Amino acid sequence: MSNVPAIDPTRCPLCGAANACATEIERTTGVAQGPCWCMTARFDEALRERVPGAARGRACICARCAAAADRTV
Repeated sequence: MSNVPAIDPTRCPLCGAANACATEIERTTGVAQGPCWCMTARFDEALRERVPGAARGRACICARCAAAADRTV
């Protein structure tokens, strides 16, 4: 049995809140979605480096964490 926690692609890997990923919503519901908000968002390298390695490329950062990071730049 692995001690690695499961990655929930519907949750922000930084804060655990729902990330509202349109791609994931479409995958789980089968209902077509428009482009995800994150496709036009800017994520600086420092923010992306905070994402745990196991979640990179598997769970989206939420808009709140992205906005908070922008305010600290």
